[in-house]
Amino acid sequence: QVQLVESGGGLVQTGGSLRLSCAATGRTFTFSDYAMGWFRQAPGKEREFVACIATNGVNTNAAGSVKGRFTVSRNNAKNTVSLQMNSLTPEDAAVYFCAADRRQYESAICYASATRYERWGQGTQVTVSS
Repeated sequence: QVQLVESGGGLVQTGGSLRLSCAATGRTFTFSDYAMGWFRQAPGKEREFVACIATNGVNTNAAGSVKGRFTVSRNNAKNTVSLQMNSLTPEDAAVYFCAADRRQYESAICYASATRYERWGQGTQVTVSS
């Protein structure tokens, strides 16, 4: 059974930082074959793309609203992907989800579309106080 488990959410003041992590487990899950994405969903809003990282661990993509503030990284040896979030604002408050998209033949690509991701975690809450 493949599982993605997010951690690191919490309450932070405006301007603060948080680091989210997502750990992938499962005997049949080859983490290095998957591009990994982060998405978020605020109350009353649709789920939106935040950032992603290709299987090569080098190529990334990020939403315009977080570029320069959020950084995505991965550790294929530990089956983890992280999202470093700096300069947080109340607009960043949401449940953050990690997701996996199988791309074993496309090492330099990750996509912003949620429909490409077939595995999802349960999410971790990020709250930003003003």
